[in-house]
Amino acid sequence: MSPRPGSLALDTVRSIATPEGVELDLRLAGPVSRAYAWLIDLFLRFTGMLVLWLLLIPLGRLGQGVWLIVWFCVEWLYPVAFEIWSGGATPGKKLMGLCVVNDDGTPVSRWASVTRNLLRAVDFLPLFYGLGFVAMVLNRDFKRLGDLVAGTVVIYVERPRVASAVPAAAPLAPRVPLTLDESRAVLEYAERVATLTPQRAEELAGIPVRLTGTGDGPLARQRLLQLANHLIGRRPQ
Repeated sequence: MSPRPGSLALDTVRSIATPEGVELDLRLAGPVSRAYAWLIDLFLRFTGMLVLWLLLIPLGRLGQGVWLIVWFCVEWLYPVAFEIWSGGATPGKKLMGLCVVNDDGTPVSRWASVTRNLLRAVDFLPLFYGLGFVAMVLNRDFKRLGDLVAGTVVIYVERPRVASAVPAAAPLAPRVPLTLDESRAVLEYAERVATLTPQRAEELAGIPVRLTGTGDGPLARQRLLQLANHLIGRRPQ
C-alpha cells in the first residue's frame, strides 16, 4: 500500500484478519495529520460560533444564553454527530483523508464515538491535548486515551479503485486462490497496461505463471486482464 502523497513517516500500517478470512490493511494516521484535522475543525467551529455571536448580540442576555447553549452542543456533539452519520469523519478529517473506525476495521459505533469524544477532556490536559499526544507517541497504533478506552483507531481512507481503469475483458475466475498481494498486483497491472508497450506488457505478464497457467506473453496478458475483471466484479456480457 503506497503512502498518501504528502503524508509523513509517522504513519504506519496494521493488518487485521476479518471473521470471513479477509486480510485488511489499515494505514494508521499519526499525530501530525490528526493535528491538522483538529485545527481545521477548530477553525470551522470558531468561525461558525463567531458568526452566531454577531447575530445574537442584539438580543442581549437572551442572546448570550442561547450562544452558550449552542457552544456547549457544538463543542461536545459536533465530532460525535459527524463520526456517526458521516462515515466516521468530521469535516477536518475528511479534508485530511482520515476517519475513525473500530479496532477491527468496522465503522465506528455510536457508543465508541461518544466515549472517545467525552474523554477529549482528559486528553486535552494539561494543555492542547498534552496527555493525548503523549499517549499517541507511546502507542504503536497512535491512540489517544479516548481511543484506548473506546477501542477505536484513526486511519487513512483508501480511495476506491475505478473499475473503468481496468480494460474490459471476459471475467475469468483464478485457477488458484490469490493472496491479497497477488490480487493487488493483478489489478495494478491491469490499470497500468495501457501505459506499457506491448512488449513490456507481455514480458511482465509472462512472469506470474502460477496465476496465468502459462508463460506465453500474449496469452498471459489476456488472462491477467480477465482475472482483473473478475476481481472488480464485472460480469460476462
